[in-house]
Amino acid sequence: MILFFETSENTIIAVQKSTELNEQDSNKLIWLFGNARLLSEKEIKQNFIGPRREMITPWSTNAVEITQNMGIKGITRIEEFFKTVTDESSFDPMLQRKYTLLCQTMFDIDKQPEPIIFIQDIATYNAKEGLALNTDEITYLNTVSENIGRKLTDSEVFGFSQVNSEHCRHKIFGGQFIIDGEEKESSLFKLIKKTSEYNPNQLVSAYKDNVAFNEGPVIEQFAPKSGDKPDFFEVKEFKSVLSLKAETHNFPTTVEPFNGAATGTGGEIRDRLGGGKASLPIAGTAVYMTSYPRTEKNRSWEESIKERNWLYQTPEQILIKASNGASDFGNKFGQPLICGSLLTFEHEENEKKYGFDKVIMLAGGVGFGSMRDALKGEAQPGEKVVVMGGDNYRIGMGGGAVSSVNTGQYNNAIELNAVQRANPEMQKRVANVIRTLSESNENPIVSIHDHGAGGHLNCLSELVETTGGKIDMSKLPIGDTTLSAKEIIGNESQERMGFLIEEKDIALVEKIAQRERAPMYVVGETTGDMQFVFEQANGEKPIDLRLDYMIGNPPRTIITDNTVINEYSNPEISEAEIQTYVKNVLRMEAVACKDWLTNKVDRSVTGKVAKQQCAGEIQLPLNDLGVVALDYQGAAGIATSIGHAPLAALANPAAGSVLAIAEALTNIVWAPLSKGLQSVSLSANWMWPCKNVGEDARLYKAVEACSDFACSLGINIPTGKDSLSMTQKYGNEKVLSPGTVIISAGAEVSDVKKVISPVLVNDIDTSIYYIDFSFHKMELGGSVLYQTLNKVGKTTPNVEDPEYFATAFETIQELINKGFILAGHDISEGGMITALLEMCFGNKKGGLDVNYEDIATSNILEILFAENPGVLIQVKKNSAVEKILTNNGIGFAKIAKPSEKRILNIRKNKRLYVFDIDDLRDIWFKTSYLLDRKQSGEVCAKERFENYKKQPLDIEFTKSFSGKLSQYNILPITRGKGGVKAAIIREKGTNGEREMAYALFLAGFDVKDVHMTDLASGKETLEDVNMIVFCGGFSNSDVLGSAKGWAGGFLYNEKAKKALDNFYKRTDTLSLGICNGCQLMIELNLINPEHDQRAKMLHNNSHKFESNFVGVTIPENESVLFKSLSGSKLGIWVAHGEGKFQLPKGEKNYNIVAKYTYADYPANPNGSDFSVAGICSADGRHLAMMPHLERAIFPWQWAYYPVNRKEQDQVTPWIEAFVNAKKWILSHK
Repeated sequence: MILFFETSENTIIAVQKSTELNEQDSNKLIWLFGNARLLSEKEIKQNFIGPRREMITPWSTNAVEITQNMGIKGITRIEEFFKTVTDESSFDPMLQRKYTLLCQTMFDIDKQPEPIIFIQDIATYNAKEGLALNTDEITYLNTVSENIGRKLTDSEVFGFSQVNSEHCRHKIFGGQFIIDGEEKESSLFKLIKKTSEYNPNQLVSAYKDNVAFNEGPVIEQFAPKSGDKPDFFEVKEFKSVLSLKAETHNFPTTVEPFNGAATGTGGEIRDRLGGGKASLPIAGTAVYMTSYPRTEKNRSWEESIKERNWLYQTPEQILIKASNGASDFGNKFGQPLICGSLLTFEHEENEKKYGFDKVIMLAGGVGFGSMRDALKGEAQPGEKVVVMGGDNYRIGMGGGAVSSVNTGQYNNAIELNAVQRANPEMQKRVANVIRTLSESNENPIVSIHDHGAGGHLNCLSELVETTGGKIDMSKLPIGDTTLSAKEIIGNESQERMGFLIEEKDIALVEKIAQRERAPMYVVGETTGDMQFVFEQANGEKPIDLRLDYMIGNPPRTIITDNTVINEYSNPEISEAEIQTYVKNVLRMEAVACKDWLTNKVDRSVTGKVAKQQCAGEIQLPLNDLGVVALDYQGAAGIATSIGHAPLAALANPAAGSVLAIAEALTNIVWAPLSKGLQSVSLSANWMWPCKNVGEDARLYKAVEACSDFACSLGINIPTGKDSLSMTQKYGNEKVLSPGTVIISAGAEVSDVKKVISPVLVNDIDTSIYYIDFSFHKMELGGSVLYQTLNKVGKTTPNVEDPEYFATAFETIQELINKGFILAGHDISEGGMITALLEMCFGNKKGGLDVNYEDIATSNILEILFAENPGVLIQVKKNSAVEKILTNNGIGFAKIAKPSEKRILNIRKNKRLYVFDIDDLRDIWFKTSYLLDRKQSGEVCAKERFENYKKQPLDIEFTKSFSGKLSQYNILPITRGKGGVKAAIIREKGTNGEREMAYALFLAGFDVKDVHMTDLASGKETLEDVNMIVFCGGFSNSDVLGSAKGWAGGFLYNEKAKKALDNFYKRTDTLSLGICNGCQLMIELNLINPEHDQRAKMLHNNSHKFESNFVGVTIPENESVLFKSLSGSKLGIWVAHGEGKFQLPKGEKNYNIVAKYTYADYPANPNGSDFSVAGICSADGRHLAMMPHLERAIFPWQWAYYPVNRKEQDQVTPWIEAFVNAKKWILSHK
């Protein structure tokens, strides 16, 4: 039956239940749905927008689990439907559909599982199903069929197409190239692998796993002693490896941007989980490239090119939805996104149309693991094949194959069939199990692989590829009973991992998985016969092939092409238009402010982020790189950066590759690297419109140049990916995405506290030096300036001398390590004028006086807008710096000095050019505002645009604060040994527990890890702890309201409720709720139970996730934790979607412990009543707060820290709150 509930927001929640609803369960559901009304109607005739019936949404999966945790049985699906006034209401046809009737059969699918089909004609089947098999592969499969004496099944042919797709097997990169009749000696793969052969450096693993590993430092592991039960945190040292990975999800993002980008992010995270025998992701990156979004008129570069009849979504929609999807996945999983890039482009010349109509969505990241687990174990017969994660759905069927062809080549039904479904909260549960196993003294995982393209086929075949294996299909979870065997085996449902585990270890892993609520299935075992078998309960075998047949050895791909010379013209430019040029360059999405991207993505979760996108007292996305600490010691870390140059690559593919590497390196150079340039490894992700005349030849040149440049620099490229079908078809017309390599750099950092910021230090006794890394004439080809003029240009910059480039890099490293550089910025998109302006944008005062008379180039436009690789550094000790530069043979020019006026004065050729910094910053920011309107709404976007510059961070410490650990009697040996016990409480979806546990641990608490399953089972009663902390995250993915499901787990579970009630009855206890934990405390009414009107937590005014480093003021208050901080003004991280305090009583009725320093958005990120950031119980013992103090206990965690204290302070005032808690408990024992 289906029951209908009408919510207070006038939506309908449909509940599918297999049993009758009793009164008790009815009341539970009414509470869960926000006092919704249970309707008596069996059907509702009205216009609605709702999910497609055939795809159970992740929202439903979470909602059903919430009801199960509340003791309600028999519910199989819950979906929400939105009433519409007209037939024209907008909705996303990829995920939703229109309904005119909600009824008892609305979820029924009139479809039976298709039987196993033996394929009579593989070529016909290939064309019909869109499998993208080529002629050689069809011949190969026919030969296999002859060899085994039977026709192949649909599962076998489909499986082969996925496992051996271009997307999965990279046939072009491994193929034989014949260019202009000449057979090339090396494949593209061989060219890339050459970099590691020449420069192995610290490599531990490359090309043979989900990720590449470099040797890392010895770091400190902070984790519970065991993960199968509540246990206390401890620290221990281990030898680490560092991981680097980047994936692209271009086709799925083009078709359905939100889920395409979300699953791209999720897949890349799974890659880093699946390295070796288990590794851990720590931070992510993202790159978006689309055609022009056309956000406003009078952008000449957009108007000169005719807009296409977009296949699925407009570029603007893709930018918003894709970045929403990638951000949402990382936010809910708990991975900070700390670095990224954006590019928009269209061009028509030489009778060709270029544009990122088939978009690029790159998800990358860095991570770490144990050296012990860096290499996969060897499979042995009799080991168990385990799948962990979500159910099977008809999702992503053929995603691997469809991604291997031009978008628009197949009909919509086939292409939409590759759309995927993201459930980050489920993936987080699986990741928690992997984390526990990797942190254990003995990791039981023999081998691990993620589920991605090709589903079970790819994952499980790789797990058993050296032994063979038999899979019992009856053990696989089925979310859709209409799935055929082919669909069960090949679907690409996300958030799953596959493992090989010895039988003796299964019980322990099951215990951990049950605690984390991670579904686990033992689905088969390794056999030793090299046969790959999927067997149904009835004995039928949809797959029964030798592994070498399935994984295949079809003929090597031959790529034949001829060089096509395309010359791109230069525009006519005039010095008289310099002001217009600057403004237009700053408006271009690649250069303009990326606040619309950074304001919605968590950049602080884990508490290990040392450098993310934003910098300055006016928090703006200006940083060149991202950096995370590897532990909470705040020394060893890992840096990552991005580089690309597709515009230059159009004119010169070899130069494009060199410039992409150069940009990544001039971005990452600002971190002190443990072994300098040799610390760096690169990921190269290739997106190219292959199979178009001349493009394969261009690709070969680009890869060859990339390989040569990396070899010459002494660095390697141990990982990467290719997507070589970057053509979009519109009938007979096609648009080529420009051939692009995106370089992701990763490197070990020796001290995360010494990373350089681009924000100018306003000291008139300092100087700005320009250092050119290119040793090449300044050129404007491929520049953003030329792009604004609808040109590419004839000649691009390049790097003339790799050895000089390497020396320049090492010289900057030397200057950083000696403490000589105060600020620094790279020169790339937008040229030197952009770099100079950006160095000023993060400040509210000050400017620069620039003098270019000593620069040999006479052309001021080339000086300002050329994108030759180089850097700007601000220094105080000029003579010492100049001596080092000279001794190292590096050319330099002292070009500028800070000034008190808020202008950029530039002198060249005895002329003065004056630029108003604040006016240009507004122009730079406006592009962000235009896009932000589509996600924050016009009102909030406008407020952000008007207020961003009016709300500088204002920091004031109490006079008693010294910044020293000794002030609080904290020593390394006192951590976790204060004789006072605290517990962090987490639910599935919690992602901020480790940083909170460490803050308590540092203050001297013995900290216990407690999961809701521990409380629900009675394994944990909280009787021995004096403080509990409800941690931040997205419990149950915030389905049905933030913390609603978590609250239900307390209110409707007898043992959990008893443990909580008994804790709050005691008088010797304290509690703290942060973010999601704050929402929980408000939902449970734990702060002001005496009030007749309850406080509520509502959606932010922007109705989106808000992430920022903001100021809070601590008023006079009577809380145990914050009383001593009264009068402080402190910086703190916010990262939430439902953080608005609705306080129905007057302000004086609340014990307010923290207020946002500014009342207006965005510094007040949610619109809370009275600008409240946190409140406390009347007795001061129980505190609920939205911002994350636990992510701001060290100066290096702050996005902006007072310059005069940054070098000396070991901790920030926030640690005082935890020390106060410990002292209070000791005094009340």
